[in-house]
Parts: sequence; C-alpha cells; structure tokens
Amino acid sequence: MLLTADTLLTGRELLRPGWIEISGDRIDAVGAGAPPRVADGALGGVTVVPGFVDTHVHGGGGTNFSTAARTDTSTAVDFHRRHGTTSLVASLVTAAPDDLLHQVTGLAADVRDGLLDGIHLEGPWLSTVRCGAHQPALMRDPDPAEIDRVLEAAAGTVRMITIAPERHGALAAIERIVDRGVVAAVGHTEATYDQTRAAIAAGATVATHLFNAMRPINTREPGPVIALLEDPRVTVELITDGVHVDPALYRHVSRSTGPDRVSLITDAISAAGMSDGTYHLGSLAVEVVDRVARVAGTQTIAGSTATMDHQFRFAVKHSGLDRDGALIAAVRQASINPARALGLPATGLFAGGTADLVVLDTDLAVTGVLRQGAWVLTPNV
Repeated sequence: MLLTADTLLTGRELLRPGWIEISGDRIDAVGAGAPPRVADGALGGVTVVPGFVDTHVHGGGGTNFSTAARTDTSTAVDFHRRHGTTSLVASLVTAAPDDLLHQVTGLAADVRDGLLDGIHLEGPWLSTVRCGAHQPALMRDPDPAEIDRVLEAAAGTVRMITIAPERHGALAAIERIVDRGVVAAVGHTEATYDQTRAAIAAGATVATHLFNAMRPINTREPGPVIALLEDPRVTVELITDGVHVDPALYRHVSRSTGPDRVSLITDAISAAGMSDGTYHLGSLAVEVVDRVARVAGTQTIAGSTATMDHQFRFAVKHSGLDRDGALIAAVRQASINPARALGLPATGLFAGGTADLVVLDTDLAVTGVLRQGAWVLTPNV
C-alpha cells in the first residue's frame, strides 16, 4: 500500500509533499516529492503523523482498566485507538494488595495478546499528602516482597511504576524496580529537592504528570519539580488538556527541557468520550462537570476526559512556535518521546518501522488511523 499526503511528519523530518509505502505491518519506504509509482491512496491536503503513544491512561469510553475485564479493556482501547493512540499503557490506581495482584494478572494477559503495550502502576507507594484521586487509606510504604509478587504476576508486562521518594524504603524500591527492567517514576509526592535528586540517582527517569499532585516550587525549597526538570535523564509527563497545566507552563517546560524530554499523556479515566455524570476511578467516585473530572464532593481533579488528539492540538496551538515547528515538536512529545521513555518499540515513520500512523485534517482532527498496517479508522481517499 502506497499513500501520499501533502504533509508527512516522520518524527525526524517534515516532508511536503510526502509518501509512505507499507507492506503488512511494516513500513517499506518513506520519501518526499513524487512517489515511485501511482499511489493506492492519495490522501491530499492532510497531515500524516506517527501513531500517538499514551503511557498514562486509566480508561475511556465508559470503562476502567482497573476491572481487569477483557471486555472493559477492549472498549477503552478501541475508543482511544479511534482518536489516534496506536500504543497504550494501562495505568492502575492505588489498590489493596490482593486487588492489585488481580488487576495486574488480568491486564498482563491483555499485554501478551497485543491489546495493551504494558502496565503502569500509579500507586500504591505514594504520598497521602499528595494523594489526588487515590484512596489514601490504601497507600503504603513499598515492601520488597510485595513488589516482587506484583512483578512476578505481571511476568514482564509492567513498564512503569510511580513512587513517592519520601516513603520509607522508597530508594531501595526504586533500585529494585529498575533492576527488574521496569521504569521508575516520581509522582504523587511531597518530596524535597534533595529527596527527589536521590530518587533520580537511584534510577528514576520519569516525572509522573509534572506539577500535578506534587509539592509546589518554593523560593527556599525548590522541591521535586525543579529537581526533575533540571536532570537531563528525566522525561516529564504533561497533561495538556487545558485543565491540569496552563499553556504558559507547557511552553516553559518544552523550551527549558528541549525536544526530547516532554511526554504528552491523557491521564484519561472512564469518562473520556462520555457525557457529564458520575464515574469511578478505582474505588473513588468521580463527578464530571463540563468535561472536568473531580473527586466527588471536592475540587480535587481526578484524571482527565481527554484523548491524545486533543493533547496534540493543545501542544501545537500553545507551543509559541510557527506551525511547522509546533507540529515537529508535538510529534516528538506525543509519539517519539513517550515510547523511548518506557522502552517501547521505536515509533516514527521510517523504513523497517511499525506501520502506525494518524491522518489529520487541516484542523488536526483525526480522519484516519492505521495500526500495524490495518485501518482502525479509514480516511476518505
């Protein structure tokens, strides 16, 4: 299959016009200008980008990953795929030990079957002071035996674990997690600057939704945000849904860290794609009003109702760069960087790569999604 488009971003360069040839689930060739033969699909005035990679998402389309039920997982994954997410890591919130084992065991089968690309444990080893939409009564210090049980149940499918560095035993836990080939992230934390630096030295390489559920910056105690921003080994997640971070913060972080360290995430819950109403995130009730999710009866934000195409458009609109520069940066942040940060297969449109791509119209709305060489959403050609 040979496709042409007026604009094609590979993740490495911008081609205008561009073409891409696909055989099975792989990309055979990519080029600029006239294609080597008559195209099978002339997409016209669209922008083609690599498939989006969401490494922090709890559900969507009315269902949660925490149920660990195949039907619920399939519903959420199918919903996000139609919005351009071709690689998805399922996030789990804080749960009791037996519940966590059940969830991980169920989702591990979904990873092995190719439905998911991994599991992210956002808890239970977090700070009760910065619990956000997690159940504080279930939070606990990291226990080596529990970590081993969970990772053994996951059988290599856990990609990332978020931990608060100030918890007793946290640094040893980070080392243990990293030694098992899992990415350690810092988040939901009241840690000091020095405690965060110690976590990075122990092997933590991701900041879980930077700024949110974190001790804020103070003039005499810079806290975790500054420690995470200033270390080049750390990839920082940002929830660019227009609710969690101000556009000015997004611009500042993108400029100060450079092109390779920002990872856009949705942190989406089951309410993504649904109407306002009452939902659940783990055991907590969540109220959604005007598409903003909050823990019921509070003002605490509880994840988002966004999709990756929304996050991508936010990034392009608020980057402060010209259109082409904004598109190039957003592709790296929505696809290349998150995949690299979690050790997923390299994304991007290049010969030999997986045939995952998204077709966007002039307003950057999704009109086509190709995953592993098959159309999830077929564009008009």
